[in-house]
Parts: sequence; structure tokens; C-alpha cells
Amino acid sequence: MNRMIEKFQNQEFSVGTFTQLLSPLAVECLGQTGLDYVLIDTEHTAAGMEYLTAAITAADSAGIVPLVRINGIQRDKVLQPLDYGAKGLVVPAVETVEEVRQLVSYAKFPPVGNRGFCPTRDGKFGYDEVSQQGVATYFDHANKDTLLIPQCETKGCLEHIEEIAALEGVDGIFVGPFDLSVALGHPMDFQCEEMKAAFQRILSACQKNNKIAFIFCPDAATAKQRKAEGFHSATVGMDAPTLIEPYRTVMRELEV
Repeated sequence: MNRMIEKFQNQEFSVGTFTQLLSPLAVECLGQTGLDYVLIDTEHTAAGMEYLTAAITAADSAGIVPLVRINGIQRDKVLQPLDYGAKGLVVPAVETVEEVRQLVSYAKFPPVGNRGFCPTRDGKFGYDEVSQQGVATYFDHANKDTLLIPQCETKGCLEHIEEIAALEGVDGIFVGPFDLSVALGHPMDFQCEEMKAAFQRILSACQKNNKIAFIFCPDAATAKQRKAEGFHSATVGMDAPTLIEPYRTVMRELEV
């Protein structure tokens, strides 16, 4: 079972981070940290398909769950990371219920959706134990084991969050607090009443429908706060700034 799903079912909090360094080696290093998952970002990077395949493979070898943030609501953007072995997709800039229904169609096999089928890496090219039990068993396992996670960071998504969270095939909601605060007219003001109400609305929609509530957090203190509020998972920071800060500290200490 996907460890993210297992932790959710066991009511355990999960923690991950974004990788933006375009380095499979960086992904392997993150696998040595105790993090549950790495979120491979293709929205704000120049990541190509060859890198994506290598990063997912590196995550698998390092024992960390590979999730991918895709950069569009198109069939190939959804299909290819899943075929490569991604255990979940985060989809940014969602606006409407119809967009999410289309995502479900692309990401889930029948009878839930209409994902295209080919023996690929996610099923060991048809030779893993599940695939050997037949297509119906593989379809069912893949639908349950791979996460589809729309990102709530627009006013449109927030306005329809109850309906989106209730859709079959949607496994969770990822809160993008920065863009959501901009969309609601309160850039980076996460303590204003409208933002607090938005967070609670998203969280309540997830709880009502037994879906995983993810949220981006800039640091551990914020992640602790979100955990106390009831969120199920925190994606804490990004690897690029984490690389920069220690060396800035070194240079300050050296007074160079």
C-alpha cells in the first residue's frame, strides 16, 4: 500500500517537502531524512520527462514516496507521471468542478475514470504481483493506490471545494496558502479572518468526505500548528532554499 494512504488510515500525520533542484541525487538524499514523501515540482521548474523518470526511480530506491506536481490539466501531464510510477499527483490552479472531473477521467482507470492503459513502470511492465492477477485487479489497485490531489489556491476552487472534495476519484486536497491568499486579496496574510475561514472550510470538506488534507508550510512551527488544527499532512519548505540558508550562515559566521 502507498505509505501516504496507510498513514492517513492510521490517523498518522505525514510530512514531505518539495524538490526543485532537478537532481535525482537530491531526491535520494531526501530519502535519508525520515520524510514520508517528496513532491517533485514540474510547475515552477523546467523539469523534463527524463528527469521526472529519474527522480521517481530515485525516490523508490531511497524509500520515500514520490508525488508529482504537474503543470497542466492535460491527458499527457496526468498520464505520464503515473505510468512512470508516481504515487500521487498534485494539480495546481484548479478552478472548476468540471476541471476536476476531467482530471479524474485522466487519472483513474475504469470504472472510476478512463485512464489509458499500457504495461508500464508503475506495474513493473505487467510483471508485478498485482498485474499478474489480471487487468481488473490492477485497475482496482492502481485507482486506490495512486492519489489525485487538486490544489486549492484559487477563488474558484474554494467556492466549489465541498463538491470537489466529494467527487469519487479525488483522494485529497492540497492547500496552496500563498496563491490562495493572493486570490482572496490578502497577500501572505494568513492570520486574517478570511484566510482562517478558508483553511477551515477546506479542512472541513476533506474531513466530511474522508479525504487527505495537505497544506504547504514554510517551516516546522507552521506545520505543528496545521497538525493541531486537524490537517493530515504538511509539505514543509523546498530543497533549494534549504541548500542556500546553511551556506549563507557559514558566510556570515566567517564574516567574509
